[in-house]
Amino acid sequence: MKKNFFLISFLPALVYWYLEENYPVKIAAAAGVGLALLEIIAEKVFLKHVHKISIFNFFLLLVLGGMSVFADEGIWFKLQPGFTGILIGGLLLSSKVRHKSFFKEMMTDLKMKQTPPEWVMETMEFHSGLFFFIYGLGMFAIAVYSETSTWLFFKTIGFYLCFFVFMIAEIFHLRHLMKKHIEKMHIMKNL
Repeated sequence: MKKNFFLISFLPALVYWYLEENYPVKIAAAAGVGLALLEIIAEKVFLKHVHKISIFNFFLLLVLGGMSVFADEGIWFKLQPGFTGILIGGLLLSSKVRHKSFFKEMMTDLKMKQTPPEWVMETMEFHSGLFFFIYGLGMFAIAVYSETSTWLFFKTIGFYLCFFVFMIAEIFHLRHLMKKHIEKMHIMKNL
């Protein structure tokens, strides 16, 4: 159940898309916010805790969904993934300025026996920050200029496809950097 829990996070977006197509925006936005609340409750019940990002997303949906209900305009509800992407991207990108690595903290919290070198984590964190920031900007554009069905795709499975492509590119990039690092270490050893 825990491994497939992320599928529940698709529910508010799916229901919003369906209701927006068939009912007034007020009903779609209110239902989306209600399902986001149910998602938080389900996360607490099944996972025994609620992630900070889930809490942030719920309150963001509450505010944006409320704006959609009162303005009778669905764009506000659809801006949530844009704000989330920019926030996550900004936090990851600012790790160098803050001198506090999110990835390093995560590895420490997971009590991993072996961790990658710090420069690898910094590189991954920076590139992940860029990915999330660009994804957030893209989601703003999609919310404003595209159909709700396009927004739904990139809010759900499209995000995972984009992230998969990003990770493949990141793996190849890191392999290239590791080879250069090993060559450099070999040259220094022979001096």
